[in-house]
Amino acid sequence: MKKKLDQNQRKKLNSWWKVALIALIAGLIGGGVAYGAGNFISNGFSTSSSSVPSGSSKAGGTKVNQSNVKGSSQSTKAFNQVKSSVVSVINLQAQSSSGDSLTGMFGQSSSSDSSSSNSALEAASEGSGVIYKKNGNTAYVVTNNHVVSGSSKLEVILSSGKKINAKIVGTDATTDLAVLKINAANVSTVASFGNSNQIEAGQSVLAIGSPLGSDYATSVTEGIISAKKRTVQVQDNSGSTTGNASVIQTDAAINPGNSGGPLINLAGQVIGINSMKLSSDEEGTSVEGMGFSIPSNEVVSVINQLVKNGKITRPALGIELVGLDNISAAQQKSILKVPSSVTKGIVVMKILSPSAAGNAGLKKYDVITELDGEKVTDEAKLKDALYKHKIGDSVSVKYYRGGDLKTATIKLSESTSSLSSESSSE
Repeated sequence: MKKKLDQNQRKKLNSWWKVALIALIAGLIGGGVAYGAGNFISNGFSTSSSSVPSGSSKAGGTKVNQSNVKGSSQSTKAFNQVKSSVVSVINLQAQSSSGDSLTGMFGQSSSSDSSSSNSALEAASEGSGVIYKKNGNTAYVVTNNHVVSGSSKLEVILSSGKKINAKIVGTDATTDLAVLKINAANVSTVASFGNSNQIEAGQSVLAIGSPLGSDYATSVTEGIISAKKRTVQVQDNSGSTTGNASVIQTDAAINPGNSGGPLINLAGQVIGINSMKLSSDEEGTSVEGMGFSIPSNEVVSVINQLVKNGKITRPALGIELVGLDNISAAQQKSILKVPSSVTKGIVVMKILSPSAAGNAGLKKYDVITELDGEKVTDEAKLKDALYKHKIGDSVSVKYYRGGDLKTATIKLSESTSSLSSESSSE
C-alpha cells in the first residue's frame, strides 16, 4: 500500500514539474515580447532615454564605409562612352526693342522703331544634340528640326561647358531632324550609331540630354524600349497633322530640353534621337513614361542626305489638296458628286505647274481614295504612301470624278515641299 502511494506521489510530483516548466517558458516568451514592445515604444517615442544604440558613439558620430559595389555598371560605362559627345543647343532669336508694349503686341512698329529693331539676340529655346562626326576642322551635330526652327543664330554648349557658334547644314521638318556644324577644335569624342532594326522591347536604354535647359546638361535617365516601332501622328506648328512617323517608344524620362539628344543602348551606341513625349491623351488624362525617338537607321539616312545636298527631296504629286471630311455634305453632293458611301479621301483643289498628277490626267475636284494599293483617308496617309517611293517611280492611283471611279498611273516628280494644303473654304 505504501509503495502504491509513493508511485502516485511520484506521478503527481512529475506532473507538477512539467506544469511549472511550461509556465516558466511561457513566462519567458511573454516577457520577451513585452520587453521588445516596451523597448520599441521607448526607442520610438521617448525623447529622454539615455540609452545609446550599438554601433554609434555617445556623441552621435558615424563614418563612411567602403562601397560594396565593385567596378562600374554597364549603364555607367555606356554613359561615360557617349556623354562627351552630347551638347546643348541654344536657339537665339531677335526680340522686338519697341518701347510701346501695345504696338509690339499687335505687330506694329513706328518709323523710329524700325531702325532699332535689330536688338540683341535672346535665347528663345534650348534643346540637345549629339556630335556624330569629326572631319578636319569641322564637327557635325544632329538634333531636332524643331530645336533650331526660327533661329537667328545658334550656339552649342559642349560637355566641357565651352560655348561655340553653330551653323545649320540642313533641316527636314518631315522627320524633325537637323544637322549643324561646329568648329572641331574642342571636340574629342564623337558618338556612333547602332542598328535600330536590331533592338527589342524590354531592352535597357539611356536617354541623355539637357532637360529644362543647359543648367541640367548631360543628364541621364534609364528605361527600357517599350515598343520598337510605334506609329504616331506628326503635327506642324499650327497643330495640323502632316503625316505619321514610325518611332521607338521608351519609358526613359524625356523632358523639354531633351529633344535632339541621343537614346543609347548599353553598348554606348546611339539607336535613336529623342524627339517627343506624350504627356496627356485626347481627354486630358495625364500620361507618364511615354517618350519617342527617331530610329537611328532613319536618322543616318536623312542626315547623310542633308550633309550632301542641304535638303531632302521627296516625290510629289504636284497638287494642292484638302481632306474630304473637311468638305460639307452638301458640297460633296452638289460640287464633288461623290457617292454617299465615299466618306474619306483627298480632294484635289488645284493642279500645280509642273504637276505629276496633272500629267496623268487628274483635275480639280477629283477625290483620291487610293495610292499604290493603299487606302488614302487623309493627307497623312497620302504622304505615308507617297514617301515610300522615289522620284521617277510610277504609282497607280484611284480617284472619283463625279460619281465614277477612275484609275491612273502617275510618274512622281521632285519637290522639296511635296504637298500643299488648301483651306476647306475653297
